[in-house]
Amino acid sequence: MKESKISEYHLHKDLPEKRQFEVFSLKEYLKKNSPDTIRPHIHSFYQVLWFYEGEGAHFVDFKKYEVHPNTLFFIGKNQVHYFDEYLGYEGIMIHFNERFLVQNENDINFFLKYNLFNDPYQQPFCKISAQAEKDLNMLMSQINTELSKADGFGQLELLRSYLNAFLIFAHREKANPHLNKENKLYATDEKHLQLLRFIDLVESNYHGNLTISEYAALLNISSKTLTELTNKIIFKTPSMIIQERVMIEAQRLLTHSGLNVNQIGYKLGFEDPSYFVKYFKKYAKLSPGEFRKFIS
Repeated sequence: MKESKISEYHLHKDLPEKRQFEVFSLKEYLKKNSPDTIRPHIHSFYQVLWFYEGEGAHFVDFKKYEVHPNTLFFIGKNQVHYFDEYLGYEGIMIHFNERFLVQNENDINFFLKYNLFNDPYQQPFCKISAQAEKDLNMLMSQINTELSKADGFGQLELLRSYLNAFLIFAHREKANPHLNKENKLYATDEKHLQLLRFIDLVESNYHGNLTISEYAALLNISSKTLTELTNKIIFKTPSMIIQERVMIEAQRLLTHSGLNVNQIGYKLGFEDPSYFVKYFKKYAKLSPGEFRKFIS
């Protein structure tokens, strides 16, 4: 198998004082950064892709999704994705770090309620209506106008509010059953918010071997309540959700990295490489080596 490596990109990682928010022309970005854009890569930040024009495909975590005009894609932190080879797309890219948007606990709750990036059980895209296109274009005009100015009083607050508004409009479109039947967004009551908090905790700790009781403690609920919560809303136990996250990361690394099986096991928190092989085979029905050959 020809070994590949997942490239990881950051947004001003070593310059925390720099604005953690950027907007690019999709066409210009693809031309400037190709062929890196057609290779599997991950980000430590969030990315919104708005395809104005163009037909093709976008690849996210082993799945191919069709690209059509006026489609939004939402790429979360650490998701492997890449573009096809077409360089003629018209559109925009929005990059931002969580700390740009999230300023306090209420912001964290609201960010989770967007349910655009944090939920592995939803499609990573949505189509938008003609009215939403007008609304989002108006917001992008305001964002670009503000970005063109020198730093002024309240600029970050304005940009943050425009981005919030953009994501709210996007959430409404993704939740519209007439436009996006494949997406069934959860309600934003406290139980659903707890589920999203749990999924977010799993994203941060899946390689740390936390027990169900430890996850529950972080959520200030009991293990029984957590199990009832996940079973009721998505018909899965907490253990299944953790296992699925470990498996998707194992598959990412086996497909897109040059690490050997033992190294991948260690990276995922398995002290015994042989146990990682058994664990992977139990759920994938193939050994890591067999999976790597199959996927290649």
